[in-house]
This record gives sequence, C-alpha cells and structure tokens, in this order.
Amino acid sequence: MKRTSLAAVLLLAFTFLSQAGVSIDEAALGKSLGGWNKQGGKVAEYPLSGADYRTYRPEVSPTPDGGIFISIRIDHVRGWLSSNDHAMLEITVDRAGKVASAQSSIAIQGRSVSSDLIRGGNAAGQQVAGVDRAVQIGTDLIADVSAKMLREKIVEAGRVSFPAALRHNYNLLYQAIVVKEGESTSPPPNPLDTPEAAPAIQPAIPKAKPLDIKPYGTGG
Repeated sequence: MKRTSLAAVLLLAFTFLSQAGVSIDEAALGKSLGGWNKQGGKVAEYPLSGADYRTYRPEVSPTPDGGIFISIRIDHVRGWLSSNDHAMLEITVDRAGKVASAQSSIAIQGRSVSSDLIRGGNAAGQQVAGVDRAVQIGTDLIADVSAKMLREKIVEAGRVSFPAALRHNYNLLYQAIVVKEGESTSPPPNPLDTPEAAPAIQPAIPKAKPLDIKPYGTGG
C-alpha cells in the first residue's frame, strides 16, 4: 500500500516538473530581432546605433525553484579585417515569470568587462514586483557595465554602444518570457513525504438469523 502511494506521489512530482510554468518564446524573440535567418536559423543580425550586432538563440536551463536561467550571446560585428567583440547576457527568471537577477560581460580585444550580479530590490531591501523590478534590474545592469567600460577608456563607436545593444536584448528577452495560464505557483510535492493512510474500513458484521425451534414430535 505504501509503495503504491509513494509511486503516485513520484508520478505527480514528475508531471509537475515536466510542465514548466515559465519559458521563452524564441520565435517571438527572433522576430523582434529581425528573424533567426543566419547560420542555419541560429542567429539574428541587425543594425543598432550605427553598428551591426548579432544575437544567438538563447540557452535555457531550469533552476531548482522552478524558474529558468537564460544565457544569450551577442556579437558586435566589426567587419572582415577586424575581430568581433563578444558579450554574454545572463538572466534568472523565477517560476512566476519575474526577473530575479541579471549579469553581463563584454570581451573586447582581450579585455573583459563584467557587471556585478544585479538583483531586484528597493532602497529598503524589499523586493519590487513585476515590470518595475525588471526595469530596475535592467537599468542598474547597463549603468554598471557602462561605468566599467568608461574606466577602460573604450571610445570606438560600435563598442561604446555595446551596452545599448545589451539593453536592447534585455528588453526583448523580457518581453519574450511566457508564463502558462493557470499554472500553479505552489512548490512541487515532496516525494519523501508519506501521505497519511486512509482510515481502514471495518467490514459489516452480519446479523445472526434466529433459530426456529419447534416442539419435539411436531415433524418438519
């Protein structure tokens, strides 16, 4: 009986985890970037702020709390005779579809500029919900990267606008987050929790039929 109950709980947990409540609409993201029409449908290329950029399809992995971790690569395309610059944008989204944190790094001619891990929160340390938190994280992220690039004395036009390309991808990536309608936000059941046994059903005791005793010699 206990084996059957445990198997049922494990099946329920597996079903819960397999139906992730949050995901990325890659088709919508690609469309907003001009289409995944380069390198066999893996890359989108587009102009921005007078320079050319390339965004690769995001890599998405689940987080222990039911959210997702998104990593996306962005290149500054500098031409045939120059090596491209590269950037990574990493965003953690919770199971409710809210941005929990973001971080980025930019590699330019052997130099690397990395942002701090930016988390959502106001001055009092309290969490800010929804779009406001996403805007705050994005603003703080780009400000941090821009300040560090300024200290590196990076002045070339396409490179100076790299933070703007990061912000562009951050905004479009946030808009591509999809949360399933009616998805439960409660944590999955713990397979180690043994469900309480149902009360045993007592079988009904049949009533004894009274004997019909006739006087001796009456026959029957």
